[in-house]
Amino acid sequence: MTIEMKNISKSFGNVIALRDVSVTLNSSEVLGLLGDNGAGKSTLIKILSGIHENDSGSIVFDGNEVSIEDPRKSQSLGVATVYQDLSLVELRNVSQNIFLGLEPRVARFFINRQKMDSDAKELLDKLQINIPNVRSQVENLSGGQRQSVAIARAIARGGDTILLDEPTAALGVEQTAQVHNLLRELKDAGKTVVVISHDIKEVLNIVDRVVVLRQGSVAGEGYSKDLDQGTIVDWITGVER
Repeated sequence: MTIEMKNISKSFGNVIALRDVSVTLNSSEVLGLLGDNGAGKSTLIKILSGIHENDSGSIVFDGNEVSIEDPRKSQSLGVATVYQDLSLVELRNVSQNIFLGLEPRVARFFINRQKMDSDAKELLDKLQINIPNVRSQVENLSGGQRQSVAIARAIARGGDTILLDEPTAALGVEQTAQVHNLLRELKDAGKTVVVISHDIKEVLNIVDRVVVLRQGSVAGEGYSKDLDQGTIVDWITGVER
């Protein structure tokens, strides 16, 4: 799946959030979306998520132009967003969170808990997510495990394009490593992954390509192997060497 966001512009009253932004998202690739506060990162992601509609420009999925008027349409196109708050239900277990609203049922009325648990375990094993018991309460999980459950839920909902908002914010070293391993698994599985982050060093270590937004426009982009922190900081701050 290739997604092209072409010449996307968006304003909120007199405030211009995005000006002719063009970004391509590729399968089996992790893209880092960087920029200072107010650069337009969240607005761009919310347009792809169906929360905002772009004022102009086009969104193309595998050569077909689409209109994303609401989150339901975005989800039907295989786009899943994991926000920083994760939106997990603390007092439910892992499998209940993964299949929240999608629970397998018997005779249309009764939840098939055995199938839900086995499907959850199968998905976690496939993604190499280490959670010993799918009936563990989410409130008892580590930060890295919670992030992993939120990503697994996005996959269970048919997500082929996963948008992650600050996925390692406030995580420790070990928990951050767990999330990094999961991102590699998603890439190897052919998923498209977008990571929004402020941590330049981390982004350069885990993404294939970087796009930097500044004041609503693309300030620079390139493959992470060809970039250094100084160049990205210059793009973010608008400094020209």
